[in-house]
Amino acid sequence: MKKMLGIGFWEFVARIILRNRILILSSIVLITILLATQWKYIQFTQTEANLIPADDKINVDYRKFLSHFGEEGNLIVIATKDQKLFTPKVYKDWCELIQTIKSHKEVSLIVSVDNLQQLTKNDSLQTFELKPFVDESKTQDPQYLKQIKSELFSKLPFYEGLLFNKKTGAIRSAIYLDKKIVNTKQRKNFVLNDLIPAIEKFKKESGVDLHTSGMPYIRTLNAKTITDEIGLFIGAALLVTSLIFFYFFRSFRATMISLIIVIIGVMWSFGIMGVLGYEITVLTALVPTLVIVIGIPNCIFFINKYHQEYYKHSNKAKSLQRVITKTGTATLMTNITTAVGFATFIATNNILLREFGVVTTINILGIYLLCLLLIPIFFSYIPPPIPRHLNHLERESLTSFLRWIVNTVKFNRLGVYITSICLLILGIIGIYKIRISGSIIEDMPKKTAFFDDIRFFEKEFDGVMPLEIMIDTKRKNGALKLSNLRRMEDLEQTIVDVPELSKPLSIVNIAKSFNQAYYNGNPDFYTLPSNQEEIFLLPYIKNSLKKTNNNQLKSYISSDGRIARMTTFIKDENGEKMEAIEAHLRNKVDKLFPSPRYEVIITGKASVFQKGTKYLLDNLLSSLLFAFLITGGLVAIMFRSFKMVLVSIIPNLLPLLMTAGLMGFLGIPLKPSTILVFGIAFGMSVDDTLRFLAQYRLELSRNDWKIKKSVFATFDDAGISMFYTSIVLFFGFSVFMLSSFGGTIALGGLVALTLFFGMLSNLVLLPSLVLSLNRTLANEQEFLEPTIDILEHTDEEIDELENKNN
Repeated sequence: MKKMLGIGFWEFVARIILRNRILILSSIVLITILLATQWKYIQFTQTEANLIPADDKINVDYRKFLSHFGEEGNLIVIATKDQKLFTPKVYKDWCELIQTIKSHKEVSLIVSVDNLQQLTKNDSLQTFELKPFVDESKTQDPQYLKQIKSELFSKLPFYEGLLFNKKTGAIRSAIYLDKKIVNTKQRKNFVLNDLIPAIEKFKKESGVDLHTSGMPYIRTLNAKTITDEIGLFIGAALLVTSLIFFYFFRSFRATMISLIIVIIGVMWSFGIMGVLGYEITVLTALVPTLVIVIGIPNCIFFINKYHQEYYKHSNKAKSLQRVITKTGTATLMTNITTAVGFATFIATNNILLREFGVVTTINILGIYLLCLLLIPIFFSYIPPPIPRHLNHLERESLTSFLRWIVNTVKFNRLGVYITSICLLILGIIGIYKIRISGSIIEDMPKKTAFFDDIRFFEKEFDGVMPLEIMIDTKRKNGALKLSNLRRMEDLEQTIVDVPELSKPLSIVNIAKSFNQAYYNGNPDFYTLPSNQEEIFLLPYIKNSLKKTNNNQLKSYISSDGRIARMTTFIKDENGEKMEAIEAHLRNKVDKLFPSPRYEVIITGKASVFQKGTKYLLDNLLSSLLFAFLITGGLVAIMFRSFKMVLVSIIPNLLPLLMTAGLMGFLGIPLKPSTILVFGIAFGMSVDDTLRFLAQYRLELSRNDWKIKKSVFATFDDAGISMFYTSIVLFFGFSVFMLSSFGGTIALGGLVALTLFFGMLSNLVLLPSLVLSLNRTLANEQEFLEPTIDILEHTDEEIDELENKNN
């Protein structure tokens, strides 16, 4: 590594770049065109984020459920509390709406008031028959409509909680999509192009306010919002970072060069996703913006170094060459550490995070390569900077800020340590206040109509997020045995007693409706039959099932009658109670259905998502530890000193603990979006650490190994770049706070805050630690020889090599 990253290597790189400008520019243009051709292969994901490894038991159980009963998230519900629904004109419009929706091939079944089928008994044939609940010929009679509403609420308990809320009068229709299209683009097209226009037309013509929800509907509108925000983030990031860049450098040309570089980087990011065949997910949608936010600081570092060199000797060619030779290794190392922060997600054994880690890591190294190649080439074609462009190097506000930092480090290191310890203690206290959220909807846009509709259904029908219980009796037709039905009824009562869960639907409800039909529809007999009643009922049920292949049993029992399904819905307030609810249900299940006689799986999207959050949390520590080890390894290679490893880690660990503590005090929960903050922020914050240590290493050799003089001289060179890049990163990540998604807002705000803390820590705590812990490292034999060639290099060394090559 000494030879590979030494003066000679970077001098060779600089010579290659500056002597082959046309070839390099042509190659970049060609690569950009080739990657642009891959954009057509980019697709938005049609499935939910699954944060758990595919071979984990949670996913194995979920797939087992899907293999028996198919996709569970295929229900869309439409509801209203408007009493005008049961008036002739509005009811007619409602029927037309349902028929319009039902006419689409994407819909497999609609259960609605207008098409309800009522079980009736035919004694002559000993069978049950389905007859329409509503007589269409009478629906223009207001009194008849009032009558059917009354009968619906009083005589059809099977549909209570499914189609109506008896207490509030809310009515809803259940639209079941074809399970085959739930995770395809067809679902999105149906919801956006067919369902929503039909509903809006009804609302406009009838004046009735409708509420729409269900997993397919929520997923579609959620995905649309994410797609719409990609352009917002890219535009806002370009605007904010370019304005800050121009404010720092006061150069239109430098600003445009930086924008061109990051725009090429954004084009590459989309192309790389296309080449890899990755879909745009809620995470990979952030990559183009991250390219901008990370690319601009790279541009700042290179351009600032160019200005510093030109300010010294007013030689453009020499300055451009030294941008590469003097900063090559430092910039490479800092970009590697940034990439490491994202690469930790590759080790999580989760496809979603792995793809995000792969794409982001490749693009970070790609944007670094673009900056390294294009900045020297572009600036070689334009006139050298004028004095106005160099004034930022001596700007009073900046120099005053740096003087305050220098004085603090010089005269008040004890105060720095005391403050750091106090902040550390506060952070640890705050960490104990952090709650964990496994909510699917917590991060969704709260100012949208579809989020209000979710809350409506949680209030009126106890939620729209499915929780599934699959009971394997391990015997053919075992689920139809009366003893097992009674066990299921007991479990259903336990579910009803949980305030966060809705009334469940299962084979038990269907059995009760058979018993009610046997007694001529008397709702008092909506119960499980007795042993004696079962004898009379059985011939009716068997004859009924022979006549139809499209019966409700198929959704709640396997074809061999062995496995039963019980579906309930959970209020997704914050997901905190999910684990306790499952434990409560599991305790009851184990008593009613003891193993190994029975096998009971509790699953569903809400359950899987909540457990995915816990999985991420369990992996957070190991991912961060991996990032610490990689960073520590890089520092150890450069400095051959364990103390220097500690010096590099401590200033970056403190901001993470401060942010975690702040989350606890502010009530910001740990969830998938906020868990990602720590890996991302560490990978980017440690950049400043390596830049400072690299410059400090150079200053030691310049200042005859005088530690204090070297530390304070470091501020003159690295301090400005560290401040500039940190400010750009702060405002760059703040762009994500423009999102309507709570998770994206939290991610952007917390990363920005952590990077701000990191900047102060690296500018104040880091040099204080260097002064206190690094005294023994000033020995030239221990410290200089192994590492001199892999850091920045003195002017004399470079001049000597240049003269030798010339």
